[in-house]
Amino acid sequence: MRLTGFVLVVVLLSPALAVAQEWDEYLNRDDRFTVNMAGQPKVEVMSWPSEYGLTFPGRVYSFTRGPEKYSITVIDYNDAEKRYAEKPHPPSFRQAMYWQIDILASVQYAATRLYRKRQGSMVTYDAWHYIDLVPGHQLHLTNGDGTRTIAGIYLHDNRLYILDATVPAKAPEPALFVQSLGFIDADGQRIRYNQIYANRLPPVTLAGRGRGGPGNGGNVPNPARGGAN
Repeated sequence: MRLTGFVLVVVLLSPALAVAQEWDEYLNRDDRFTVNMAGQPKVEVMSWPSEYGLTFPGRVYSFTRGPEKYSITVIDYNDAEKRYAEKPHPPSFRQAMYWQIDILASVQYAATRLYRKRQGSMVTYDAWHYIDLVPGHQLHLTNGDGTRTIAGIYLHDNRLYILDATVPAKAPEPALFVQSLGFIDADGQRIRYNQIYANRLPPVTLAGRGRGGPGNGGNVPNPARGGAN
């Protein structure tokens, strides 16, 4: 009875704490996603170094729930051609394919850079995954301190989404956070596909920087949505 009374007193004196732990849908129009969060996230601006030596802008949305840590990082690759053209390259590396590969290989690059090579951690699951028919990759790790991490990485409209959930060893798996990801359009409406989505590269626009047109970064409609994205 004493234990029950103590719990009741804590709840009554700390309503803000109870509310802060509730999960709710968070929608972000700037980076075009929704995800379940416990409270409002902390937002940090960051720079992301790409595989081919470019730097892209990103934001990290993070929150904690007791000892649990959650984050979603969004990297915007949409101006990859411009960023690539601004840097000096030898003639053999001036084709569009290099900034295009930076985008298309971004999921696997992030998986290796952030998780497969994590010091002291063991990857226990490493496989292709999808959310709302948007393909990506999911990894499970057991970390050196005993905590467990589930990560999901997805590429949509040339934005890279990296979801990371880390919980104590005996806590339930945090897969629901990763699987709650959704993609929205500029009006904040949820995007639904009727077949597996394929990311459409930005069109080649700078002369002398590669071959444009369909199949080489041109404006190719995505049949999964019945037209252009």
